[in-house]
Amino acid sequence: MNLHVLGAMPIANDNYVAFTFFIGTMAMMAASVFFFFELSNVEKKWRTSILVSGLITFIAAVHYYYMRGYNLDTGESPTFFRYVDWLLTVPLMCVEFYLITKKAGAKVGLLWQLIFASVVMLVTGYFGETIYKDQSVLWGVISGLAYFYIVYLVWFGEVAKLATATSPAVAKANKTLGWFVLVGWAIYPLGYIVGTPGGLFGIPATDLGIGGLNMDIIYNIGDAVNKIGFGLVIYSLAQSEKSA
Repeated sequence: MNLHVLGAMPIANDNYVAFTFFIGTMAMMAASVFFFFELSNVEKKWRTSILVSGLITFIAAVHYYYMRGYNLDTGESPTFFRYVDWLLTVPLMCVEFYLITKKAGAKVGLLWQLIFASVVMLVTGYFGETIYKDQSVLWGVISGLAYFYIVYLVWFGEVAKLATATSPAVAKANKTLGWFVLVGWAIYPLGYIVGTPGGLFGIPATDLGIGGLNMDIIYNIGDAVNKIGFGLVIYSLAQSEKSA
């Protein structure tokens, strides 16, 4: 039996990066099982939202399994696989905002605005971090603008207005999700700053005192908190509406 193929490679006691990949895989998979099994315990109008939450964590679990193997094999950060994961899961996280405000009249156009902004944020971030490193500041600014557009929609724009018009529970959930976007997603620009020679507006990460951070550990913890947390907020919303 080939243990390498089965992903049973041993992890050294001091390999904290691989350990967080392993924990991330298990946490995401456990969350997926929970969300999928709870589908029948929420009202029908929330089942798509719970399903999407389960898909987000399931996709992440699969990618984390492969990212762990890549990291153990090469000792390198699995940047490409991470961006593939984000390109699938982050737009789905944005879809959640559309789903919870659909009852108040959210249009498909809003859905595509959120998806488009998230794709631009990720694609330009990938360009700056891997392909056009010499122009990382430019690509980082473009990625940041797309990110702040999502923040605007969620906190002050159409998403916020529709959430308020839907119900107090939806408004509260949207605000909580907004904090995830504003604070939880902030680790990704930090990783970009550390991972590119351009740093923060041309200032290298070492000059900012953060060059020694291992961003894979921070990414892994942040991903688990953000993705599982997103789903739990949606689940809590569904349960509160059920008992209302």
